[in-house]
Formats: sequence, structure tokens, C-alpha cells
Amino acid sequence: MRIAAALLGMSLAACSPQPAVKAGTVPDLDGSFEFAVLEIVTDSGKRLEFDVYLAKDANQHRRGLMFVREMPDNTGMLFVYDSDDIRSMWMKNTFISLDMVFARSDGTVASVIANTTPRSLRSNRSTEPVGYVLELNAGTASRFGIGEGSRLVREGE
Repeated sequence: MRIAAALLGMSLAACSPQPAVKAGTVPDLDGSFEFAVLEIVTDSGKRLEFDVYLAKDANQHRRGLMFVREMPDNTGMLFVYDSDDIRSMWMKNTFISLDMVFARSDGTVASVIANTTPRSLRSNRSTEPVGYVLELNAGTASRFGIGEGSRLVREGE
């Protein structure tokens, strides 16, 4: 089963646009993206939870975290694609450094690019076809041991 179906099925009823103010969210994004809880199991078996904005369509993919100037530590954005492909992202209008976690359609992490350069035109590419890109604050992947062997999972899996 594609993790997209699992992720979107995990709490779609609870994934509605957020009110203008909610602790732990990014005000610039509220109302533009659905919001969900994403669980990551590291290769050491540690379970982590992150509040994520879901970028599911082309307009949301283009917008991403552009113009966001700060993001809570446990927050990120999950880009969900309909099919696996080489994914490439730049940081042109992104003001915060990010870790980009590239995951296959089954949720397993293929690669991580750590500490991207804000406002850069450099292409940050996956090493193989992936169906998901998770953007977290820079340093988060290293701090929590998120890397190859980690897995994005639905709640309760």
C-alpha cells in the first residue's frame, strides 16, 4: 500500500485547514494546507512524531515553505506525489535552512540532504525516484537519527 493512502487515511478527518492561531503552527501557512501528525520510525526503532503541513497538489508543491521565517521544532512539510520520480527542490524564496528527507512510496527513507542554504538556486535532488519529500528544520534529521533505514508510517503501524 502506498504510504500516501496510509498517511492521508491516518487522520484526514482531523486534517482540515487550521484556525488562524494554533500553538506550534506556522501562521503564514495556516488555511493553505491540511495539517496532520506524521510518525517516523528511525533505523534504531525510535518513534518520533511531527506536525506536518501536507503539500498534495502542484500549487502547494510550488508554494512549499517559501517566505516562512521560522518554524516550530516539531513541525515540517510533507510533499506528497502521485508517483515516484526524481524530486528536485530549490530554496529561492525559502528563508530558513531545512533538512530534506526523500522517501520512497513505501515510506522508507532513500536519502537526506541536511542544512540546505536559504534563498539558494541550487537544486537539491533525490538520489532515486521517491514519492515523498519531508522538509524539517535544519539539524533535525541528525539530532533525531532520521536517515536511510528510517520510515514514515501511519499512526499505530
